[in-house]
Amino acid sequence: MTERVLVATGSRAEFGLLDPVMRAINGRPDLELVVCVAGSHLLGPAETWREVADRYEVAATIPMQQDGAPTSRLADAAALGRGIAGYAGAFVELKPGCVVVLGDRIEALAAAAAASVGGVAAVHLHGGDRAEGVADEAMRHAITKLAHLHLPATEQSAGRILRMGEDPWRVRVVGSPAIDGLREIAPMADGEYERLGSPELVLLLHPVGDDAAAERAVAEAALVAMRGRRVLALHPNHDPGREGVLSAIEASGVRAVAHLPRERFVGLLKRIAPAGALVGNSSAGLIEASALRIPAVNIGRRQSGRERGANVIDCGVTAPAIRDTIETALRMDRSGIACPFGGGDAGERAAGEIAGADWSDPRWLRKRNAY
Repeated sequence: MTERVLVATGSRAEFGLLDPVMRAINGRPDLELVVCVAGSHLLGPAETWREVADRYEVAATIPMQQDGAPTSRLADAAALGRGIAGYAGAFVELKPGCVVVLGDRIEALAAAAAASVGGVAAVHLHGGDRAEGVADEAMRHAITKLAHLHLPATEQSAGRILRMGEDPWRVRVVGSPAIDGLREIAPMADGEYERLGSPELVLLLHPVGDDAAAERAVAEAALVAMRGRRVLALHPNHDPGREGVLSAIEASGVRAVAHLPRERFVGLLKRIAPAGALVGNSSAGLIEASALRIPAVNIGRRQSGRERGANVIDCGVTAPAIRDTIETALRMDRSGIACPFGGGDAGERAAGEIAGADWSDPRWLRKRNAY
């Protein structure tokens, strides 16, 4: 019997992590992949849903955030409601055996809430991680309590899930799919690298939910700290405060791009790996950069408490602090950097765990506190 597995993707970064899992599901004769695209994928200018559609048939699209509207936490709350309703309708039509979500964004919370309330099994990747600097910390743990099968990236994260009262038989460590396939991606070709300005520093700075003025001040400090170096800035994600970060990038005059598909982004990281650094507060600095042995300057509180490799150096939000940390990062001995997020087979392991579950067994949906 073939089990229908619905994968819910809502953002460019999370799709990059979900893609190895989706490919593994697609490659199994006992699983049928169904893809739903939601949330910030549908927003301009990047409209990253097109990347998903280039690789997979999209069964449903679920608008959540409103294109061009100001971002705020309350706007996200309204978008969450639209997402829950949209996913509920999609589940009625598509009749999945289980729903797969990853991480901590409102798109994942919407899909997990619709599944759990609607009596559909939810599978959660990257549960148990900490990210104490943003509201997403609470949403990740809320998804854990809604989910029925947990596929954390590390033993530390698995331990947190167990301490939240989840049954041990539901928790299986698979590693991070962010590591999958990194070896197969080639470094960015000379021509494209040169068109991007041959950067030595890549800035990937996301908002943390503060007002636009506060977010702009942090971004301006980072950009001042990088003066005199070749910099490429990537646009921030569509979280509250995005306008502040984006306005600072646009006013600075640094070379910037709205979005790089995952293969090009990883290819760029491989080009800067010998001598450059990733600057900002993205989880890519903690996960992919550790696997590629790239120093990461982690600015501010967004990744507070999160597990990381020895490549990460935390710093404050002032220009002098950021500048000094960049100098330290560029002098780092890269040879001893180790990645704590698995060996690059998380997609296959996750698909195997999903295929091995009998979702018709009613015990999957009978959640209980294990202590």
